[in-house]
Amino acid sequence: MLQLYTHSACLQHDPGVGHAERPARLSAVLHALDLDRYAALDRIEAPLATREQLLRAHSAEYVDRIFASAPQEGTQRLDEDTVMSPGSLDAALRAAGAVVAAVDAVMNGADGQRAFCAVRPPGHHATRDQAMGFCLFNSIAVAAAHAMSTYGLKRVAIADFDVHHGNGTQAIFEQDKRVLFVSSHQSPLYPGTGFESEHGVGNIVNGTLSPGDGSHEFRELWDGMLLPRLNAFKPQLVLVSAGFDAHSSDPLADIRLGQDDYAWVTERLVALAHKHAAGKLVSTLEGGYDLAALAASASAHVAALMD
Repeated sequence: MLQLYTHSACLQHDPGVGHAERPARLSAVLHALDLDRYAALDRIEAPLATREQLLRAHSAEYVDRIFASAPQEGTQRLDEDTVMSPGSLDAALRAAGAVVAAVDAVMNGADGQRAFCAVRPPGHHATRDQAMGFCLFNSIAVAAAHAMSTYGLKRVAIADFDVHHGNGTQAIFEQDKRVLFVSSHQSPLYPGTGFESEHGVGNIVNGTLSPGDGSHEFRELWDGMLLPRLNAFKPQLVLVSAGFDAHSSDPLADIRLGQDDYAWVTERLVALAHKHAAGKLVSTLEGGYDLAALAASASAHVAALMD
């Protein structure tokens, strides 16, 4: 059974009128998953991440700074793109808490257990000590660190298909051989990282797409480079940063994917998890800024996770 983690608090993070990372993103995803075909989803309220969990991926000074930056009213701008409102801290804690709880569920559940976290704000740009790119806490990194600390895992894979490079996730784990980070993303594009020459300690695999690339290039990249590295790693747990902003309709990038491409890559990641990790896979929402494209793509992703 596929578990769906979310929380109404994630709708209360409001960076302001005109901001791309708006509450309507999550509403669109949840509305799309409220159809009969998704009735079998096990819907679970996301808990708050604890300070101990956050400190496995972020510095104490950074966690303190985010808590202190949370405004009582109005907004607090952390950088050009990243804004906190009165509901942002709770939303970010629920987002990170969702992925941690999902890891607990799949690690303690039956073989083939999978989970999708429909949460915001996204997380993969947040570094150990810096908020950026709409991200406050790096939820996928917090969850990976939790999996290693709590369950003693030695091989955790993070697959990131957001159109923007997950620089924060890479920076947090680039010296940790227990984590393999593989990413497909457009280059050049924000945040200006993720070159194929970046290898960490042999645990970083970046595959770049050029503006205008589409389904053929995306699938060739995953089949030819990223999935073989994941298979060679033989992960004990598969984590997915599921960004849907490489869709052809997305306003923040120039890749031409469709919802079928997201179903395709998800099916392969599920097969990978079955082969090496007893089917244990947790996915969390990252980017995706055209509401219709986001809803359709997330639906295709979840349907493939359910299958």
